[in-house]
Amino acid sequence: MNKRFLRHTLSLLNTDYVQLDSKWNYKNVISPYHRIYYIDAGEGKISDTSKTLKLEAGYLYIIPSYTFCNLVCENFLSQYFVQFFEESTDGTSLFSDIRLVHRVKACDIDLINFRRLVDINPGRGINRSDNPQVYEKNIYYKEYQELNNHQKISDFLETQGILLQLLSRFTVPEIFQVREARVIPAKILDAMRFVYVNLHLPLKVKLLAERASLNAEYFSRLFEKHTGTRPLSFIYETRIERAVHIMATSRVSNAEIASLTGFESLSHFTRTFKKVTGLPPSAYRKQIDFSEDDQP
Repeated sequence: MNKRFLRHTLSLLNTDYVQLDSKWNYKNVISPYHRIYYIDAGEGKISDTSKTLKLEAGYLYIIPSYTFCNLVCENFLSQYFVQFFEESTDGTSLFSDIRLVHRVKACDIDLINFRRLVDINPGRGINRSDNPQVYEKNIYYKEYQELNNHQKISDFLETQGILLQLLSRFTVPEIFQVREARVIPAKILDAMRFVYVNLHLPLKVKLLAERASLNAEYFSRLFEKHTGTRPLSFIYETRIERAVHIMATSRVSNAEIASLTGFESLSHFTRTFKKVTGLPPSAYRKQIDFSEDDQP
């Protein structure tokens, strides 16, 4: 049995069929979950930091978690959509190396799957607002995910199956380079889990190497071999992903976020945030900031 993907489970947030107009116009959106769209009419655009894709009928689109993107509809756009969290036993993501928007030509089964997904998950649309600034908060994530616990087991399993089928549409080689099946050494997995749980600590590569009883340079080479990135880069990128999630779901100050994510100073946090995302935290906060009148 191929166990590559069995480490990953998917948790539904929202799914629905919607018709949009020019009010659907949001800049520098970044979310801690994946989005998939099936367009059946109209036109729009989505863009990441490197390219812009036209939203048009007959195509599927994916926006992986923590991807900076812009969403635009100038006149009319009709789409099925689904938003869902991805969780894994080792803390990794299927899209860790490709935080960019992608599209594939849709086929008949995609429409069937979306219709069925909406049918077995009634009332799972975004009822408050189309604006991510309004609905992207931890309190709403928990509310949406709690609904999964009340599903019939048959509907829950079918939902998982449909989400996996939709994800599988983006595994063609030119879009999604699936890593060769391999076992990540226990010492590397332990180091990754330690980072995820202890981001608030002053993490150093030397500390991770000592926990693994390995020389720091050898540990770094081994870590890169099995994860595709050096351990220090992994620490900083994971910290920034956590920082972005906190920004998107709370009104905690940048100084507090810097402390919560283990940065030695606000200036260090600011420099690293801009290096990883392309935007300073203040510019990102302005994009997602909203007034009391905007809250539901």
